[in-house]
Amino acid sequence: MNKPLVVITGASSGIGGAAAIKFSQEGYPLLLLARRLDRLEALKLPDTLCRQLDVTDLAGFKAALEEAEDKYGPTDCLINNAGILRVGKMDTQDPQEWQQMFNTNVLGLLNGIHLVLAGMRHRKSGTVVNIGSVAGRKNYSDFTGYCGTKFAVHAISEGIREEVAEDNVRVVTIAPGIVETEIFNHSTHTETFQDFKGTIQEIGGGLSPADTAEAIWYAYRQPQSICIREIVLAPTRQQP
Repeated sequence: MNKPLVVITGASSGIGGAAAIKFSQEGYPLLLLARRLDRLEALKLPDTLCRQLDVTDLAGFKAALEEAEDKYGPTDCLINNAGILRVGKMDTQDPQEWQQMFNTNVLGLLNGIHLVLAGMRHRKSGTVVNIGSVAGRKNYSDFTGYCGTKFAVHAISEGIREEVAEDNVRVVTIAPGIVETEIFNHSTHTETFQDFKGTIQEIGGGLSPADTAEAIWYAYRQPQSICIREIVLAPTRQQP
């Protein structure tokens, strides 16, 4: 029996890349979306459509999704992983960085949900997985803008879950703590970034992207009648 389509945003590295590998190993056809097409294609996964996309581009997102669904059938799982991190003090951080984070982390996530949700409700089946963060549950110094986007992800997830529960559609929030991914490499606030690297070393390292991919897979592989609403995972030695 052919397995249904899984769509992953931000799939060129980190959690998204690890999730792509995991779901491909489990035999699922994939639509992988990211701004770095070469990184998607380098994964060389079977039954996979790779498209270059910024998730804030609703029309482009819609076109890629329609192309994948024409080939593999309706989307059964959307993994909203695309995200950016910018840190700094509220009085000195460039406001453009807040705009970038909210555009990608919140509006981009909403774009994907908007495009797949009607079909899932009609079919009475489907799963939306939103990648939140422990930073969506508590605030961290110098991460205020980023925390705001992740608090939004958690609130959106809960609100949509209530909207679609009667239609047998699941909404899952995966909230990892420190994960060793490239997301920290693009910080413009060098001092905070160096302090954060020190914290990672002190706790013996962060989660691997594959750890988080396994949490996503665990939630998804449950029967459709079971919704794992939220999974919070972090390195054992991570305190806050």
